[in-house]
Amino acid sequence: MNSNKHITGIILAGGKSQRMGRDKALLPFRGKTFLEHIIDALKPLVNNILIVSDHKKYDAFGETRVDDLIKNAGPLAGLYSGLYHSKTEDNIIVSCDVPLIDITILERLIDENNSPWDVVQLQSGDKTMPLIARYKKKCMDACLKSLQSGERRLQAFVDQQKTKTLLVGKNIEHQLVNINTKTDLKELKNGFDY
Repeated sequence: MNSNKHITGIILAGGKSQRMGRDKALLPFRGKTFLEHIIDALKPLVNNILIVSDHKKYDAFGETRVDDLIKNAGPLAGLYSGLYHSKTEDNIIVSCDVPLIDITILERLIDENNSPWDVVQLQSGDKTMPLIARYKKKCMDACLKSLQSGERRLQAFVDQQKTKTLLVGKNIEHQLVNINTKTDLKELKNGFDY
């Protein structure tokens, strides 16, 4: 494990959770909310955690909450807001809908924090994961430029950066599963098929 903790953990929790029908970050799983599972995975690796959300209810988790600086513009705007408020060059971004995320996966991103890459993202199978990734603070300016040009797709933004993609082994792919729908939640609680 890399002991350099000059890293900010940024949790994106500003989504509307339309497919789930209720706030994903607050869903219960194994005695904790999704958000608490993610905080627990990040905490040993970072020196500060920011939760990007306009909802004051997240203040109860004891971490710093910051508002979205650009409203209703999706995860790219959440990334911009998190990087804007971050005081560190290296930042680990995690969306609020991956309750199985584990410290060992996040450590892979941290191990790349002295690399020349602006973005280091994970890939599971053929799916890249820009919402479980390490971003340099300097990506903030490019984020804002993309948003101002009307681009809201996070993957399109990442594809334009100096990006490295780390393939995750099949044995731990399940830890990256996004829980977006009630069906996903039911499968999560039933243990998936792994």
